[in-house]
Amino acid sequence: MTTPLTVEQLQPRLGQLTLIDVRSPGEYAAGHIPGALNVPLDRLDRALAALREAAGQGEVAVVCAAGPRAENACRQLADAGVPTLTLTGGTNAWAGAGRPLDRAAGARRVWALDRQVRVVAGSLVLAGVLIDLALPGARWVSAAVGGGLAFSALTNTCAMGSVLSRLPFNRPRAGAPSLEETLAALKA
Repeated sequence: MTTPLTVEQLQPRLGQLTLIDVRSPGEYAAGHIPGALNVPLDRLDRALAALREAAGQGEVAVVCAAGPRAENACRQLADAGVPTLTLTGGTNAWAGAGRPLDRAAGARRVWALDRQVRVVAGSLVLAGVLIDLALPGARWVSAAVGGGLAFSALTNTCAMGSVLSRLPFNRPRAGAPSLEETLAALKA
């Protein structure tokens, strides 16, 4: 079961709960809620045991940029028996309410993963249509991307997002905590 929280409800509880940020390491480094630990959504399965243990010691809250990835993580955690809280509107709502974000030294701004997916998918569709003018049949690239997006929506998964999260600008930077360090912090 997941309980939604507003920014005003989360802020006074920050020191009393375990806050997990499921965005890519690049997004996390660019700005995260103070005290949040980074467990990227695509690596959540590796952290289940530590999160179960953390849930036994107190509440676990999950956050992403705007909410959808956190909701996906909360479903996975609920299936594993870990009750969670989630911040309505995610880190965007936190920053929009004027609350501070911690940033890794030297971190640059990284587009949210869903925005990266939209630009790549849109570019592929546009390229397929334009190339089809010179090379008939290329429009099937656009059809395949459209089919992939529909499948992504129906299954609430995103293969393109998973691939994009592995690109260098979405990976951890020097000095950013690794998943192993995050797991150690969860166990402490």
